[in-house]
Amino acid sequence: MRHGWLVIVTRGVISTQDTQTALWFLGVLSQVRVSGEQTGGAFSITENLARRGNASPVHSHDHEDETIFVLDGDLRVFTGEEEHSAGPGTVAVLPSRISHAYVVTSATARFITLHMPGGFEQFAAEVGEPAQTLTLPPEPAVPPDLAELTQIAARHGITILAPPPRP
Repeated sequence: MRHGWLVIVTRGVISTQDTQTALWFLGVLSQVRVSGEQTGGAFSITENLARRGNASPVHSHDHEDETIFVLDGDLRVFTGEEEHSAGPGTVAVLPSRISHAYVVTSATARFITLHMPGGFEQFAAEVGEPAQTLTLPPEPAVPPDLAELTQIAARHGITILAPPPRP
């Protein structure tokens, strides 16, 4: 149910590993723990595992707020003109329409992303592929085509502003 701009979950959601999907998305193992479809569009939660140097392009979301919660390892998180170190326990709240990015600075990092409203996982599914195992994907032979990624992102209300930051 929608209440103004807020989407309210009106039924319980139980998501088990049997019903969750896993993607290899831009060098990350992304396990969609709760999808926007399951919450009526209210939010989605993804657990991510990435290796050193993995980074998102600098981007902004037209509609979603994104929150990153670091479980293990270290990230550098960029929001607007600011840059922050983010170790275990750090939470980064990244409002819609504000540019942001992250880069993994430890050997690996595990972090949760919350998107409100949900739907980011649909972009990840279009760009990525189903994970063959619950491990990091093979290292890509070539980086993703930023122009193609920018076009796909735009269809999902995401604006890519610059290439990913370096560790």
